[in-house]
Amino acid sequence: MDARNTLPIAVIGAGPIGLAAAVHLLERGLEPVIFEAGPTAGAAIERWRHIRLFSPWRFNLDAAAVRLLDPTGWEPPRLTALPYGGELIDEYLAPLAALPAIGSRLKTGARVVAVTRAGLDKTHVRGRDTTPFIVRVEHNGGEVRDHTVAAVIDASGTWSARNPLGTSGLPAIGEDTAVDRISSPLPDVLGRERESFAGRRVLVVGAGHSAVNTLINLAELAKDEPGIRILWAVRGASAEKAYGGGDADGLPARGQLGGKLRRLVEAGTVELHTGFGISTLKSLDTHVSVEAADGRTLEADVVVPCTGFRPDLEILRELRLNLDPAVEAPVELGPLIDPEFHSCGTVPPHGARVLAHPEKDFYIVGMKSYGRAPTFLLATGYEQVRSVAAALAGDQAAADVVQLELPETGVCSTDAGTSCDTPAADTTASVEIGCCAAPEPVLVGFPTGLSHGRSGAL
Repeated sequence: MDARNTLPIAVIGAGPIGLAAAVHLLERGLEPVIFEAGPTAGAAIERWRHIRLFSPWRFNLDAAAVRLLDPTGWEPPRLTALPYGGELIDEYLAPLAALPAIGSRLKTGARVVAVTRAGLDKTHVRGRDTTPFIVRVEHNGGEVRDHTVAAVIDASGTWSARNPLGTSGLPAIGEDTAVDRISSPLPDVLGRERESFAGRRVLVVGAGHSAVNTLINLAELAKDEPGIRILWAVRGASAEKAYGGGDADGLPARGQLGGKLRRLVEAGTVELHTGFGISTLKSLDTHVSVEAADGRTLEADVVVPCTGFRPDLEILRELRLNLDPAVEAPVELGPLIDPEFHSCGTVPPHGARVLAHPEKDFYIVGMKSYGRAPTFLLATGYEQVRSVAAALAGDQAAADVVQLELPETGVCSTDAGTSCDTPAADTTASVEIGCCAAPEPVLVGFPTGLSHGRSGAL
């Protein structure tokens, strides 16, 4: 894209990666406009502000954002500490969004409903690469407006599109009508949503660290609320992957989680049901009946869907995308992040060339760029947007020089459903640990679960 273009560049999403994209564009002399569906920056992370990350602060800060914050008197956090989601917002994202350079370009309560080329649907070719984009946005109050922009960076994450509870990638029969019995993917069991779980039969579905977090928190709640019955359903034949590597785990905080959950299962505090592929949810007057494909049935008052996330591609329907058929990431990135073969520590650094689509000057970044794969890191996303900003500014040489040093992280790969940026349960660990940590935790490294992995990222 010609850096002299007078049109702004749309950034979809004001999470960590979206805000970093805006800062890198500003450093390149380009004009961003940021559309955030929520009421504030980091709105998706706000849903799991009670969760602590696996990764320390030093992996969660973007260098360009820090350069913008430093002259303002901003106090950087202790780089070896493990932040909660709320701290990620309060100590980093909120101060960044409040800066005039960002705040004046941030539109909150602005949900992007479609992206296309001005006057062209995806079937038209002539002049496509030089035609501006139209970003259709539903603003607060229901007003819908079209915004004309020179390029689009989609950093909207995956928090809004969780995987279904059913098998084969489909919702279980009756899942849509049981929504009143299904919680959010990372409920605040010990805080804001405590009353929804006290004295209830709670079924947690999934084998990733979102499930692990929730189960451990439910066990804590059960100490004060003895009427709780905690059920855990996993599709696999065992829960070993959810328990992780224990003392051998490259991420100590994560290893502690798995060991704690194993002890809760062995003590009978958590009732584990393996090989439980959900086929049907039947809404009854007082609860929901959850039936497995083999005929087994569990009765629950609340179901927690720790089943992972997938990208919402509907808003991009009129764009020419080239996506990996398995993980729904950009086609060149897909084989590099397939969770069956790669972990967050083995995915090579990548930038604009790998993220490019046939649609010129359009990029998906952050957790959404990883599609259904769970191994996304905030640090990876920051390098993505640095490269993309350079490419949009016409500096292809800088865009092509991608660097990202990540330490080894033990059993970070194929962990049955958790992003490397997945939130961790509360722990007092404050050690210098590896790479892992909305949504986008995600989530942001985000939480994931049952089938392939998470969050989102963030």
